[in-house]
Amino acid sequence: MNPAGLPEQLRRAWAIAKKDIRLYYAKNSVFIFGILMPIFLFLAFFAGSRQLPLSFLLPGLVGVTLLFTSTALSPAIFSWEGRHGTLERLVSCPITVEAMVLGDMIASILFGLGITVITVFITLGLGLSLVHGITLIVSILLAAWCFSAIGMFIAAPPTDEPSTPMTLSLLIKFPLIFISGIFVPLDQLPSWGIALSACSPLTYFTDLVRYCFTETHYFPVWIDFGALTVFTVAFTIGTMLLHKKTLPLRM
Repeated sequence: MNPAGLPEQLRRAWAIAKKDIRLYYAKNSVFIFGILMPIFLFLAFFAGSRQLPLSFLLPGLVGVTLLFTSTALSPAIFSWEGRHGTLERLVSCPITVEAMVLGDMIASILFGLGITVITVFITLGLGLSLVHGITLIVSILLAAWCFSAIGMFIAAPPTDEPSTPMTLSLLIKFPLIFISGIFVPLDQLPSWGIALSACSPLTYFTDLVRYCFTETHYFPVWIDFGALTVFTVAFTIGTMLLHKKTLPLRM
């Protein structure tokens, strides 16, 4: 049976997204990985770095929250599906690999957006003023897609052990936090630190968030958007290609 056309594949991707939200994202572990961890990191650095104002730290909290929530469970979903045998049933349906991956990405995007919106309101409640609202909305949407694609990229290795991609996810996310200007201003980093920061999509998103709240930024806004777009396209295409290659190895 040939897969259905694009509209039908999108409908099936949405069905997968709803399934993921119902089965995976409505669990306590999501709040631990996606919400509590960024908050504890923020509080730890806020307590130990009192010379940094809230106007600098809170946009970083928005960035970390979106990164952690958008990648909270997506790296392990394929492994869980493979372990419980539901992946084989899904593969037997007339659905493309791209639609399967897209469905998982949509679920992580929606979860990331929902929690990040709450973080934005907390930021406003703590005294920061939103100067560029449209820019913030566009940057959050773009970053949510980018981080979700990264989560699914990590999920590509053909294993049915959820701990493997989740460990890999943490090994990637924590270094990103410390090289992306979240808790240390980019202009205080050495040249090699700036070079590392330029390799992180979180750097450009956090820079955009700070611009939206305080109108201060390190990179020009067009570079932030351009780099974030390039990362989003690259990880989306790479994720689709990798899963098409590794999915048969899961059977």
